[in-house]
Amino acid sequence: MIANGIGSGFIFEKSGYILTNEHVVDGADEIDVTVQGYTQPFQAKLLESSFDLDLAALKIEDDKDFPTLPIGNSDAIQVGDWVMAIGNPYDFDYTVTVGVLSAKERPIRIPDQNGTRNYKHLLQTDAKINPGNSGGPLLNQNGEVIGINTAVNAQAQGIGFAIPTTTISQVLDNLKNNVTIPKEPVPYIGVSVTNILNDWLNDLQLDSTAGNLVQSVSRRTPAFKAGIRQYDVIVAVNGEKITDATEQRHFDLRMEESMYLIK
Repeated sequence: MIANGIGSGFIFEKSGYILTNEHVVDGADEIDVTVQGYTQPFQAKLLESSFDLDLAALKIEDDKDFPTLPIGNSDAIQVGDWVMAIGNPYDFDYTVTVGVLSAKERPIRIPDQNGTRNYKHLLQTDAKINPGNSGGPLLNQNGEVIGINTAVNAQAQGIGFAIPTTTISQVLDNLKNNVTIPKEPVPYIGVSVTNILNDWLNDLQLDSTAGNLVQSVSRRTPAFKAGIRQYDVIVAVNGEKITDATEQRHFDLRMEESMYLIK
């Protein structure tokens, strides 16, 4: 008996490089890829994958040039912004659903036949995500990929999750070049931060826009346990001053041991 599975993905390089979820292609002996605009499917090979991050890179085994989606910066999107999810829910090809970004930095745990995936940094959206959407892109209003749709809360309607591109960008070269990704390479502290605007200085009683405003803190995370709360301002990490959210994200992803925040 042959078991067939279905999922989604997107081409990020015109020579046929695809990003999707690891759980979409896990255990597959053969991978067929259907590309919009072509009548016949293409065969693809798995280059590399990560169970912990639930990411996989594929390569279409053909010399054609394919249309691509640009990869954007998930740090730049704000809670409340409009997003679009594209996929093949229940085998309905190229389905687009629209919603808003509901939250950032969500950690969730999902049991899998190969263990438990401990997702971190996830984007939460109310755009409808159903079976078959996994691996498909989550887009911002500019048509840029800001995440890969990966999970839905089965106990609640309108709650879906996506892996942000800030996580993907850290391992994209390894996935593409068949380089093994170390186990759980992305440490996290559990906060969603944003740049401080000049208009906010009076309300926050600040003299400068340097640092990051904490938008939200996930419970049971290192930041929450350390006492970081919403509307705190983080100005330094391990004694090094930070000026914007991108700099803190760099520390968040790179630090291998403990992290000290000055707020």
